[in-house]
Amino acid sequence: MVRRRSIFIGHVQGVGFRYTAQDVARGFDVTGYVRNLPDGRVELVAEGEREQVGQFLGALGQRMDGFIKRRLDDDAPPTGEFSDFSVRR
Repeated sequence: MVRRRSIFIGHVQGVGFRYTAQDVARGFDVTGYVRNLPDGRVELVAEGEREQVGQFLGALGQRMDGFIKRRLDDDAPPTGEFSDFSVRR
């Protein structure tokens, strides 16, 4: 199990990124959240098996490829605090 915090940089706000992430997450065994940051980036936190988290982020990257310029990842031990994957405001 892993907790991965990803920061997406590019034209990632105002393009349906958060709701696309939530939709893509339904296809994977992951929990967590996605939210806009005040500086125009998007933060996503996902917990699950390392392979599931990686596949989820890969699928999201493919769906939103034209909008993402860069992704920064940081892994940590999972906390188990999430029961689903949601959009935060």
